[in-house]
Amino acid sequence: MKLLITGGAGFIGSNFLHYMRKAHPAYTLLNADALTYAGNLTNLEGIESVPDGSYRFVQGDIRDRAAMEPLFQAGVDAVINFAAESHVDRSIVQPDIFVTTNIVGTQTLLELARAYKVDKFVQISTDEVYGTLGAAGLFSETTPLSPNSPYSASKASADLLVRAYHETYGMNVNITRCSNNYGPYQFPEKLIPLMIAQALQDKPLPVYGDGLNVRDWLYVEDHCSAIDLVLHGGAPGEIYNIGGRNERTNLQVVATILEALGKPASLIRHVPDRLGHDRRYAIDADKIRKELGWQPQFPYERGIRATIEWYAGHAEWMERIATGTYRSMSAGGGSNDNKELEQT
Repeated sequence: MKLLITGGAGFIGSNFLHYMRKAHPAYTLLNADALTYAGNLTNLEGIESVPDGSYRFVQGDIRDRAAMEPLFQAGVDAVINFAAESHVDRSIVQPDIFVTTNIVGTQTLLELARAYKVDKFVQISTDEVYGTLGAAGLFSETTPLSPNSPYSASKASADLLVRAYHETYGMNVNITRCSNNYGPYQFPEKLIPLMIAQALQDKPLPVYGDGLNVRDWLYVEDHCSAIDLVLHGGAPGEIYNIGGRNERTNLQVVATILEALGKPASLIRHVPDRLGHDRRYAIDADKIRKELGWQPQFPYERGIRATIEWYAGHAEWMERIATGTYRSMSAGGGSNDNKELEQT
């Protein structure tokens, strides 16, 4: 197969490329990424040097049809759309970028996939489109969409477009909605890498509100294996929720990081809560387990320890982001704009 993977220089996209290179070495992988602030080509070291031409990177924005069309003209069997603006805090400050990238960009890809008769289109979405849960219950694929941030609203809108292209044009599409991912290469504006980076430097760890917001955590490699199964076996038009049933409060996550690094709890600093902060997410992943046989391989305790060890052992990768030098290495240009970030 020849796969077009959009957003492949980001966190989940780059992990997916590493996964697919190992799982399907005969596949041709075409990676298109705009290299915005979260795009980092150093995430792909080891893949970009493949000598047989089975991997190719193209810098391009999914909103730009003229930039994307030549990739489709060359022929692709499937599109896996990771490309998105994904940081909730940024969406609150600058929602327009989320609307154009996540909605208009997805529609541009859909239209090209339809025009060039691509066999499969997989939209990588999020459990945040469902809104928030109370103390009990799980999100299923039939849970009504009820997004509470500009980010999640833009992703829900994109999902509806993907569904519409299936219903109207008969396109073979799937939508995956995953719980919070963690693991290597995650941009350190997100909770886990940010807390690790701060703790390693004995700096305060900013925790929103009371720290009792609950997320269902999934190691990124388990997410990649689920997407692989959906790509190859997902029924046309179906949605698949992906989650690990690893619910933890933010404070529990932070406490695990501090304990693993031998740092004191006194580093925790409670800061004003985010606007519209969802209280709890939790995924019912029975459908993908039963229909496609997916099983996560990384229990939370194993995954979080592996993640802490990865960041602790990749100080240079973290330093490149802190100083902004990764931007020039990724040919994206621009200055470091991460000083104000707190967490997700």
